[in-house]
Amino acid sequence: MPAKKPQSNDLESIETASRDELSALQLSRLRWSLQHAYDNVPHYRRAFDRAGVVPSDCRSLADLALFPLTTKADLRDNYPFGMFAVPREKVVRIHASSGTTGKPTVVGYTRNDIETWATVMARSIRAAGGRAGDIVHIAYGYGLFTGGLGAHYGAEKLGATVIPMSGGQTEKQVQLISDFRPDIIMVTPSYMLAIAEEMERQGIDPRSSSLSIGIFGAEPWTPMMRKAIELKLDMDAIDIYGLSEVMGPGVAQECIETKDGLTVWEDHFYPEIVDPETGAVMPDGEKGELVFTSLTKEALPIIRYRTRDLTRLLPPTARAMRRIEKITGRSDDMLIIRGVNVFPTQIEELILKESALAPHYQLEIARPRTLDELTVKVERAPGVGHADGHKAGATLADRIKNLIGITAVVQVVQQGGIERSLGKAKRIVDQRPKE
Repeated sequence: MPAKKPQSNDLESIETASRDELSALQLSRLRWSLQHAYDNVPHYRRAFDRAGVVPSDCRSLADLALFPLTTKADLRDNYPFGMFAVPREKVVRIHASSGTTGKPTVVGYTRNDIETWATVMARSIRAAGGRAGDIVHIAYGYGLFTGGLGAHYGAEKLGATVIPMSGGQTEKQVQLISDFRPDIIMVTPSYMLAIAEEMERQGIDPRSSSLSIGIFGAEPWTPMMRKAIELKLDMDAIDIYGLSEVMGPGVAQECIETKDGLTVWEDHFYPEIVDPETGAVMPDGEKGELVFTSLTKEALPIIRYRTRDLTRLLPPTARAMRRIEKITGRSDDMLIIRGVNVFPTQIEELILKESALAPHYQLEIARPRTLDELTVKVERAPGVGHADGHKAGATLADRIKNLIGITAVVQVVQQGGIERSLGKAKRIVDQRPKE
C-alpha cells in the first residue's frame, strides 16, 4: 500500500500557510460569520443578547468563548428554515439529518456554500491519496443524507471519474467494482466489510480488487477496524469526518502519508474542545467534546455547535492546520451500565483482538428487573466452528469485565447472524422500558 504523498504544487496555499497567516484569516472570517448570524438569524440574536455579547466583542479568536453554544435542539426548535440566514429563494439545496427521535435537523446551502463544500471535499479526497483521473466508487447514501452528494461533488471537483452507486444492492456493488475497477471507494467502514463479505461469497478475493484507497466515515471506527479492513482488502483505510449541521463530510480529513488523526480544514471550520459537563473551553491536547463554528457558510452559519463527538485537538503534521484525534465515541451515545461509562468502540476494539470473532456485533441493553444488563452479540469469523467461537466469546466476556469493568453476556452467533446495515451500522439495541 504505497502512500501517495502529495507534491507541494498539489496543495492549496492555505494548506501550507503559517499559523499567523491562518489565524488572521480565521479571525476575519469569524467576525464576519458572527455578524452574519446576529443580523440574519433571530435565534442567534436572542442567544447573543441573553449572553450579553455582540459580534464586535470578538477581538481575538479566544473571544469566541464569550458566545453561547448551539445544540441540535436549537436547530429542531427552529424547524424547518428558522436558522437560515438568507432568504429561502437563495438556498439552492436542502439536506436533513435523520436523527434518532423527533424532527430532523434541516440544513441549507447557497450556491457559494455548495462550491465551498465541493472544494473542501476535493481537498479531503486529495489528502486521502486521490488524484484527478482516479475512478471513485461512492457507496454513501444519496438523498437527504449529506454523504453521497458531498462525496460526489468533491470527487468531480478534484477531476475524478465518479460512480454514483449509493448504498445497498451489495451484489451490484461487487459487480461494478469488478467491472469498472475503481481506485477509491467512499463508504461507511461497516458496509465496506459487508461488500468484502459479498466478494468472498462470489469467490472473489477482496485483496485482488482494484481498490487501493477507502475513505471511511459517518460512524466511529477504531484503529483495530482499520487494520482489519486493510488486511482484508489490501488498501489504505483513511478516515473522514463531518456532520450535516456544520457542512457534511469534508470538515476534517486524515492524510494518507501520516494517518495520525484528522486535519481540520480550519480556514472554513473553527474547532474548540469543551468540557462536556460545563461547556468550558479546554486547552489543546485535553480530551473533551468537539465544538465547531463555521467561518464561511452563508445559508446556515453555525456558531459554537456542540457535536457531542469526543476527541482532542492536536498540533499540525501533514498540513498547516490542527488535527483532531480519531473520534472514539459520543457524549450522547455513551452507555452507562451500572454506573460504568461504556462506548461501543471500546467493545469493538476487544472484539477485533479475537481472531475467531468477526467485526459484526450489536450491543443489547435490557432491564429485566431493577438493573441494566448488557448482552454483546457477535459473529464467528468465517470458517470458525461453534466450539472455538464459544471459547472466543468467553475470552471476550473476561476482557470486557477486566478492562472496561462491567459484566456482559456474550452471545456468539453464526456468520450472517447480525443484520447488515447499508449505511451507518446499528450498534445499540436499547430494550429498556421508556422512562
